[in-house]
Amino acid sequence: MPSRSAKEKMLAGEPYNMLDPDLDAVRRTTRDLVYRFNHAATMSERRAILELLFGEIGENSMVEPPFHCSYGENTYIGHNAYLNAFCTILDNNEVRIGNHVMIGPAVQIYTAAHLLQADARIAGWEVTKPIVIEDNVWIGGRAVVLPNVTIGANAVVGAGAVVTRDVPPNTVVVGNPATVSREIDQRRFA
Repeated sequence: MPSRSAKEKMLAGEPYNMLDPDLDAVRRTTRDLVYRFNHAATMSERRAILELLFGEIGENSMVEPPFHCSYGENTYIGHNAYLNAFCTILDNNEVRIGNHVMIGPAVQIYTAAHLLQADARIAGWEVTKPIVIEDNVWIGGRAVVLPNVTIGANAVVGAGAVVTRDVPPNTVVVGNPATVSREIDQRRFA
C-alpha cells in the first residue's frame, strides 16, 4: 500500500510535515494569488482571483483586501458572505463558511496547530482540524477561531473573542475563551 502524501495526511487531521516540497509549492502559488488579489484595482479582478484561489465562493460573496490565507483551495464560502479587511484564514484543513456569514475586520481563522514537543515543531510537524461556520453567523472584529470548531447557525461571536470549542446555534459568545453570554430569540427584532 503506497504511503499517503503530506497533503492527504494534512486534510485527514494526521501529523504531517509542513516543510513538504509539494505543500510548499501550493503555498507559493497561493501567496502569488493573494498578492494579486490584494493589489487588484477592481472588484471584478478581485472576484476572478477569488474564484481561482478558493475551493468555492458563492454568489455575491465578498472579501475585502488585504486578505491572507495559507492554501486557499481548502476554503469554501457560501452565498452572500462578507469577509472584512485583514481577515486571515490558515486553511491547512477545510474551512467551510456558510451563506449570509459576516466576518469582521482582522478576524483570524486557524485550522493548524503545532505539536507541543519543541523538536517536532522545529522539524516542521503539525496537525490540522477543520472549521465549520454555519449559515447566518456574525463574527466580530479581531475574533480568533481555533481548530476543530463549529459555529452554529445564527450565532454571534463577540469582537475579540477566542473560540476554542463549538458554539451552539442561536447564541452569543464572548471572551477568552469564548463562552455563551446569552441565547438569541430569532423571533424578536433587536
